[in-house]
Parts: sequence; C-alpha cells; structure tokens
Amino acid sequence: MEFNIQDQVIRIAPRDASRLLMVLSNRLRDKSGFALATLNLDHLVKLRRDPAFLAAYAQHDLIVADGNPVVWLSYLAGRPVGLVPGADLVVPMAQLAADAGATVALVGSTETALHAAGEGLCARVPGLVIAARIAPPMAFDPTGPQGAEVIAALRASGAGLCLVALGAPKQEIFAARANAALPHMGFASIGAGLDFIAGVQPRAPLWLRRLAFEWLWRAFASPRRMLPRYARCAAILPELMRETWRLRG
Repeated sequence: MEFNIQDQVIRIAPRDASRLLMVLSNRLRDKSGFALATLNLDHLVKLRRDPAFLAAYAQHDLIVADGNPVVWLSYLAGRPVGLVPGADLVVPMAQLAADAGATVALVGSTETALHAAGEGLCARVPGLVIAARIAPPMAFDPTGPQGAEVIAALRASGAGLCLVALGAPKQEIFAARANAALPHMGFASIGAGLDFIAGVQPRAPLWLRRLAFEWLWRAFASPRRMLPRYARCAAILPELMRETWRLRG
C-alpha cells in the first residue's frame, strides 16, 4: 500500500506486525539500524502541508499503519495491510532489544514520565537496560543545535534502539536526522507510547480499541486539541478514498 504525496511515494512496509517484528529483530541483532514511522490519518494531513515532515518521512525505511482509517484505505485499494499501533510496539520492541543484547534510549515526554516509563519497561522486560533518558524542552528544534546535542548524547549512550516520543512531526524529523548520523541505531517514533507505559496518560480500554473507537476516547479526553484534528482528518478522507480507489487493479 502506498500514498503519492507531491510526487513523493510513502509506502507501507512491512505490511503487518509479525513481519515488522521479524525485520526489527534482524536489524537489532545486526546493528544495521532503521527509522520506523507509524502512519495515521493525522500524518497524511500534515504530510500535505509540511515539506519538512514529508522529506523526513521519505527517509524512513520502515512505515506501518497506525490507525484504522489507513487500514480501511488499504482494503479499498485492494492492497491490504494490518493495523500496527505504535503504542502497541513499545514493549515488543524493548523485548527484541533485550534479546539482541541492545540497550534502549528514551527520548521525549518529561523526565518524570521517562523515569516511570523506564521502570515500567524494565519490569515487563527482564534484562532490559535503559542507556539514556532524554527529555528535550517544549520548544525543542530537531533540526537545530538542540537536535545535535541529543544525537551526541545518544551516540555516547551506546544504545541500539531509541524510542522517540516527541509527537508528529518533531519525532519523525528527529528520527530521520538521527538515523542518518547514527546508522547503527534503530529509531522508532511511538507518540504517546511512553506516556502510556508511565501511566501519566490513560489509554482507551482494549474493548474500545478493538471496536475502532479509540479516537472517540481521545476526543472526550482532550476535545480542544483532538476535535480540530479529527475535523481536518475527516475533510481529507474523500480525496484519499478517490486516490486509493484508483490503485485498484
């Protein structure tokens, strides 16, 4: 499944969680590095408006479908992919890192949340080592000197996997830059995944997620932030449906 945005192809691959985890396991063991993005409808809105975001996405070698609308669009195109929420990948990726003997760095959120997330991950994954916890300031610029400082800290940490929780588009822009500078390290942009592990941000109950209603939970939890986002997503859906329908056959 792919999306063509301003002549830039954004391709979802691997197409499901099992294939992704196999690739990640091999990359972590080989220390070959990667940049993983989790595509959702909000990203498709931002990619059309933000050239820097689009350029960063184009540098990611692994992209999965994080959002039911993206999965539904893939079925409409006749090129189905599986749902792979970034938040669901945090613990499995930490387990893969531990199995490969790779340490993990956490970037984003707050110092308090990163401490709790690190403790939570270590409790879930025996043998996991957290090599660095870095909480950049709110005005963090991934393209400027602050980004360079975080990259230097990651290089010094010796981590093999970096979980980036800066929110889009900062996390993807940072991951693309950092992966280019540290090609041996894997970078995975996981949004609120660390906050969920830390317990500082509640996630929708599993039954709601299985019914594809996590968006409704988030809308009620943060209406001022989420309702305008969902309105922009809804506005772009008809165009996306037309584009994906043309991919059939």
